[in-house]
Amino acid sequence: MLTLTDNARFAVQDIAARAGLPEEGGLRITESDAQNGAFELSLVPAPVDGDEVIDAGSAHVYVEPATSEILADQKLDAVPSPEGTGFLLAPQDSAEAGSDGVVG
Repeated sequence: MLTLTDNARFAVQDIAARAGLPEEGGLRITESDAQNGAFELSLVPAPVDGDEVIDAGSAHVYVEPATSEILADQKLDAVPSPEGTGFLLAPQDSAEAGSDGVVG
């Protein structure tokens, strides 16, 4: 299962709050149709049926089923960039994720 770093959790919470999403709103990750091997992120008010739901406190990340398999051994991190917050994926260390999906 995709996990979130603390930075990613705080970033998702902040972005969702600034966007005025409802409590169950969050970040959705899908495979890109435009670029092979890339992913698209979008803010959504709720998960789509079948999405893998990753709840990390009040941060919600939804991953489409096909993408969920690809990202099962990855962690989502957030980094500042000149354009705002950027997200990146990295392999997870098998011992680092807690049962809540948050990497401490």
